[in-house]
Amino acid sequence: MSREQRAKVDTMLRGPRPEGPLPVEEIRSDFAALMATMLVPDGIRTTQVTLGPRSALLVEPTAHPRAGTILYFHGGSFVFGSPETAMSLTANLVVGTGFRAYSLDYRLAPEHPFPAAIDDALGAYRALLDAGEDPETIAFAGDSAGGGLTVTTCLAARAAGLPMPAAVVAFSPGLDGTRTGESMETRAAADPLLTSAGLEHTGAMYLAGRDPRHELISPAVLADLTGFPPMLLQVGTNEVLLDDSTRLAARARAAGVDVVLDVTADVPHVFQAFSGVLDEADQALERAALFLTQQVRSTR
Repeated sequence: MSREQRAKVDTMLRGPRPEGPLPVEEIRSDFAALMATMLVPDGIRTTQVTLGPRSALLVEPTAHPRAGTILYFHGGSFVFGSPETAMSLTANLVVGTGFRAYSLDYRLAPEHPFPAAIDDALGAYRALLDAGEDPETIAFAGDSAGGGLTVTTCLAARAAGLPMPAAVVAFSPGLDGTRTGESMETRAAADPLLTSAGLEHTGAMYLAGRDPRHELISPAVLADLTGFPPMLLQVGTNEVLLDDSTRLAARARAAGVDVVLDVTADVPHVFQAFSGVLDEADQALERAALFLTQQVRSTR
């Protein structure tokens, strides 16, 4: 346990906050600046590509590649973030597995509210399948809102008659637009990053007046997960979104889905991004890479 490391990260995330909601462009620039400080491992190369309807960042290992593809969805409340802001997470999964990853630049709200991000994610998955990739060699992974996309894209794929991917890995996923989890209140003081007011602000941009009681918005409370692939949900106890993961795991178990609920104590939202700074982040990423290599069929 790295109490000093966790305390340092917590203090950093509790830095001065502005009064009231920020304009969306300022939210985006502030988040990009924060994520630019995260450490990215060596041993990768990146290429800008097109995947289905959107651009994507292809991240490949420079040594010991294995057959397997990660379709990665970045976080940012569906309002901010990019493949670049998620690079520390994507690159660590690529290095840890030997698989390549496509990190999707899906459309963001408020310019493109629900369900634009899901449509883009489904389009990217369809493009991989149309290119001849075996779904047993594809895994979905993502963080925060992107973690939610790993689940909702599976729901959309099932509705479209597409096969399920081999596995799902979600880091601190956002899975409940109704914000009814008990942890929204019980973990509010412990969470150094997310607040109810902030989530309401960005959530309103994404919903654009839609009722959040929809399985593609709140799968933790409404989705039927029958037929889903094996899932790994990683979350910290210092998160208001903790119960998004615990409730989805319960729904997965009830549907007969293999699910690993991986809870780390006293760490914040998407703590895995602090690889190289926080021991728990490195350990969680190692567990995620192991899960992916166990579930994704590889021929090399």
